[in-house]
Formats: sequence, C-alpha cells, structure tokens
Amino acid sequence: MNARTGAVLRSHGPGQQLKAEEVELVAGPGETLVEMRLAAVTQADRSVLAGKQPTQPVVPGSEGVGVVVASADLEPGAPVLIRGEGVGVTRPGLWGRYAVVPDAAVHRLPAELDAVVALALLTPALTAHTAVRRVAAVLDGETVVVTGVTSLLGRLCAAMARAAGAKRVIGLAWVGEAVDAAAPLVDQIVRVDELGQVGRELPWCDAAIDTVGGPVTSGVLGQITPGGRIAVLGYKAGEFTTIDLHQLIGRDLRVLPVNLQRTVLEPGAVSEALAAVAPVQVRLDVEVVTADRAGDALDRIASDRRVFLDLTGF
Repeated sequence: MNARTGAVLRSHGPGQQLKAEEVELVAGPGETLVEMRLAAVTQADRSVLAGKQPTQPVVPGSEGVGVVVASADLEPGAPVLIRGEGVGVTRPGLWGRYAVVPDAAVHRLPAELDAVVALALLTPALTAHTAVRRVAAVLDGETVVVTGVTSLLGRLCAAMARAAGAKRVIGLAWVGEAVDAAAPLVDQIVRVDELGQVGRELPWCDAAIDTVGGPVTSGVLGQITPGGRIAVLGYKAGEFTTIDLHQLIGRDLRVLPVNLQRTVLEPGAVSEALAAVAPVQVRLDVEVVTADRAGDALDRIASDRRVFLDLTGF
C-alpha cells in the first residue's frame, strides 16, 4: 500500500486564519498518488477559501504539476500535470506535499516543457486545441487562417494548426503591429486595417480560427472555400459582424462557436495540446511563491498574471 500524509484545511472563510490538519493519503483503485511540485492559485480557490462553498474540510488547488509516486498507468517519478475530474472543486485538490487524484486527471508532462511554463500555458493551450482540433477539425493539407495571430492565443492556434497537419497557415495582424514573434509560425502575414478590413492578399482557405471577431470575421468568411468553416472564440474587435447569407448558403460554410464550458476533454488532450505548443516562444507573467504565503498569493491574482505555489517545502 502506498500512503503519504497530506494537509486539509479545517478552518477557512471570512475573518478566519487558515488552519491545516495532517491526514493520511492512500491511493485506491483508479487513483494516482502524486508528490506535488507546483499548484496554480485561481479565482476558484479564492471562492472556496472565502467560505462560499460550505464543505469542510477542504483542499484547494485544481491545477498543478508533480511527479508520480504510485499509479497503475504511469511509472514512479514520471512528471505529470493534474487537471480535471473535479480535483479542487468536488474532491480534494492539490495544495499539499502529496495529492491523491483520479487517474483521468493525470496527464504526462512533455519533456520539452518546463513545469512552470507548462502550467502557465495550460489554459490557452487547451483553448487552442479545442478550437483547432475539436471545433474546426483541421485536416492534413489544409490552408488555415488565424486572426489575431500576434496574441498568445493566436500564436498557439497557429502552432496547433501546424501540428494538426495544415499545409499553409496564414496569420492576420493589425496594421503597424509587430509580428516578429508570430512570423516563424506562419507562412504569410496579412494585415487588417483600423476598421477591421482584411487585406485583399488573403488567399482562399479551408478553415479559419477567429480570435478577434467583429468585422474581421466577415472579411475572413469571404475567403473560405465551399464546405469550409470558421471557429469563433473571441470578439475583441467587436461583438457583432455581418454575414452574407447568400455566401453562407451558396458555399455551404459553417460558423462554429468555441464554448469551452461545454467541451469535455478527451483522453490525451492535455498532453497533446502542450506538446503542440511547446515550440512557441512565449514571455509569461508568472509569480511563484512559497506555500506558507498562500494567503498572500490569493490577493495577487490578476487577469494578466499567473500565481503558483511552490509546494516542495510544504
């Protein structure tokens, strides 16, 4: 039997100090025992610790990185990323030296990715994977357009399209926008003007991944081949667009929303997504704090910064 001790929070909520209690952790059938290295600090953790969920005891942490101690599927010492299956939400999470999690929540960490980078890229990589692989269903040999290609999500979508077998990847960028980071990921850059009008040099494409919306969506639709599709996952350029119904029906085009809340991850999706985006060079705003500063970490969450707990000294 593989067992370790872990911590649960017996006191949490408004005006309370966090109080932990040691418990024995034993992995049962269908579970993996993981020695934790890092855990993300999220808004969900803040809600739990604010007392908005009455269940006690509680262990926060829905995303993290560690190494396998005992598993029926993976060898001891294998670096893994943990996410899904209710971890940190409906069952104990990852804020501890060890964690027992469902096998389906354990995903092998690609060797080419640093643990901090992998954890920081997890959400945008899964978004790109869902848009390119699941919704747009990009196929070998296709030409794919990615709007907003200079953003992190745009670059990850371009890398994902290439990994899916796209023959040509075209990136759309705003006039005057620097494209140095995106250029190595695409075959051609097409500019979009201040009004959202797409350059006439945009070639015909089989599929499009639209991260910006607004008038850009309409411009891209005009260049999709019969039977093609556009996966829409953003609207930074505007919540409204114009669709030519004659064009839509006559060319049998599909406009497909990317809704992550309604998407169930397939087995292997996390590892596949991270492996596909590993070649992308990114600069991430990440802060790693020691586990004893968990309370401070909750106050440092921001939309443009990821905060992680270093659990190695827990």
